Amino acid sequence: MTGHVAALLLEANRSFVNGWFDNFWLVLAVKTILVMGFFLTAPLGVGYMEHKVLAHMQHRLGPMYAGRFHGWAQLIADGVKFIQKEDIIPAAADGWVFTLAPAVVLVPYITIFILIPFGHTIWAENLDVGVFYILAITSVSVIGVLMAGWASANKFSLIGALRAAAQLIAYELPLILSAAAVVMQAGTLSLVGITEAQHSFWYVLTQPVGFVIFMIATVAELTRPPFDMPIADSEIIFGAYTEYTGLKFAFFLLSEYAGIVAFSAIASVLFLGGYLGPPVVGKLLPGFFWMSGKIGALSFFIIWLRATYPRLREDQLQRMAWIALIPLALLDILLTGVVKVMVK
Repeated sequence: MTGHVAALLLEANRSFVNGWFDNFWLVLAVKTILVMGFFLTAPLGVGYMEHKVLAHMQHRLGPMYAGRFHGWAQLIADGVKFIQKEDIIPAAADGWVFTLAPAVVLVPYITIFILIPFGHTIWAENLDVGVFYILAITSVSVIGVLMAGWASANKFSLIGALRAAAQLIAYELPLILSAAAVVMQAGTLSLVGITEAQHSFWYVLTQPVGFVIFMIATVAELTRPPFDMPIADSEIIFGAYTEYTGLKFAFFLLSEYAGIVAFSAIASVLFLGGYLGPPVVGKLLPGFFWMSGKIGALSFFIIWLRATYPRLREDQLQRMAWIALIPLALLDILLTGVVKVMVK
C-alpha cells in the first residue's frame, strides 16, 4: 500500500515537472518571438522616420517609390540590396574577429528589449537590478566597434574605433550618474518599479537636469550627430565600418537604429513615466500606446539633431563631458540625496 502511494506521488510530481517544463519553453518561445519581432520592426520604423524627417527638413520628398505609398518599404528594399551584395573580407584583416564584430555590436540591443516594459504586464522579464543590467550591457557594443576597427587592418578604421572607445569612456559616466539620481528617487533598480513610482508625476519634472544630461550622453553613446566623430565620413571615410560590405554592414546600420529605439525607451522609463500617461488623461489609452509615443518622440529628437547641429571637434566633445556634464550629474545626485533625506 505504501509503495503504491509513493508511486502515485512520484507520478504526480513527474507530471507537474513536465507540465512546468513544457510551459516554460512555450512562454520562452512566445517572449522570444515578440522581442525579436519588435527588434526587427521598430528600428525600421525609426529608419523610415529619419529618411522622411531629414527630407522635409531639407525641403525634399525623400523615398517615394518603394512600397508605393511614400516609400514605406525603402528600408526593406535596402536590406534586400545588402543581402545581394558581395561579402568582402580584406586580405590583411583578422577574419574571425572581423566577422564577429557586427554581432557583438548588435546583440546587446536585442537583450535590452527583454527588460523594457510596455504596460503593467507587458514585458519579457522584470529584473530587480534592471537599470544596472541595461547600463552594463550597453557598454558591450563598443567592444564590437573596437573589434571591427582593429580587425580591418585599416588606419581609418582603427582611428574611428579608438575615437568610439574614448567617447564611451567620457559619456558613460554622465549617463550612469543621471540614471543613478532617478534610482535614488524611485528607491528601486527595477524598470517596472521606476515606472510605477511615477504615478503622481514624471521624474522629468524633478530631474530636468538629469534628463538633459541623459539625452546628451545618449546621442554621444550612439555616435550620432553632432557626436559622430567615430564615423566622420569627411575625415576618416566611415570609421570602424569602412571595410564592411553587404550583410555585415547592414547589421551595423541596424544596430544604430536599434540603439536609438533602445535608449529612447530607457529615457522614457527613467524620466517620462514609461507606459504611464499624464496623471489626468493617462487611462484614456493603453500603456503600450503611451510608451510607443514617447519612444517615437525621443527618436524624432535624436533625428532632428542630425539635421540641426554640425559635428563637434574631439576636444569639444571631451571638454563637454568632463568639465560640464559629469560635475552637473554629481551635483544632481547630491541634491537628490538631500531632498530624499529631508522628505523622510
